Amino acid sequence: MPELPEVETVRRGLEPSLLGRRIKDVILRRPDLRSAFPKNFRQEISGQKVMKLERRGKYILAVLENGEGFGLHLGMSGRIKIQELSRDQDFGLHDHVIFVMEDGVKIIFNDPRRFGQLFKIGPHWDSEKPFAKMGPEPLGKNFLKTGFGVKLKNKKAPIKTALLDQNIVAGVGNIYACEALFDAGISPLKKAGAVSSTQTEKLVRAIQSVLNKAIKVGGSTLRDHRKTNGEMGYFQHYFSVYDREGKACPGCDCNIAKTGGIRRVVQAGRSTFYCPRKQK
Repeated sequence: MPELPEVETVRRGLEPSLLGRRIKDVILRRPDLRSAFPKNFRQEISGQKVMKLERRGKYILAVLENGEGFGLHLGMSGRIKIQELSRDQDFGLHDHVIFVMEDGVKIIFNDPRRFGQLFKIGPHWDSEKPFAKMGPEPLGKNFLKTGFGVKLKNKKAPIKTALLDQNIVAGVGNIYACEALFDAGISPLKKAGAVSSTQTEKLVRAIQSVLNKAIKVGGSTLRDHRKTNGEMGYFQHYFSVYDREGKACPGCDCNIAKTGGIRRVVQAGRSTFYCPRKQK
């Protein structure tokens, strides 16, 4: 599932075609994805100009000139394609939603597995589900001062599992939790409540560093993620530990034949990769 860097990459790719532009029409080629499309969605969105295009956690949010708008979640396999030609075209089997812009651009939501979501938001969307209880944005300037450390202290779960809890921090998923914990030198098996204040500060810096690096190269493409121009992300070429079981981690000076290199364990149903020598 796309994590924060992939979603932010898509949001930025959408800006030239969607932000400040008017939606002429919305074509819904099926009644639902993971859930049913909002009633009268086409009628309420058509004719509206997009005034803001934001990201909250793993969601993209478009705020319209009437103060309302819509939210988009890419799910497991969703991607956005931008067709800049004004001529008619044959849409693909999995092109489920098409936003037709006033200038002829078509923004296409393609989702083979149909785990994505398209829903309406109100003027106070940040107090609505699923955003009301969502944790702070990790790229915010005051991330450390938002109570992140306090939330960790109250968790008995391992720190890796805690980082996947969207009520603790928004947008961080499996890949970037593994990478940030490695950069911070913290074992993913360590109880969240046992992470010291010094380690928490290191973890905050590591999370922000890893996320920013990933955004810079368009996120990670392991299976489905593509930028809006169809290009792959490249952060998978910079993984330190994720999906590298048995290999040496960066700067390794140990005997891999004896240590076994990077290890993989399963936590809360997700694969965790880490170096037991460097992460304590």
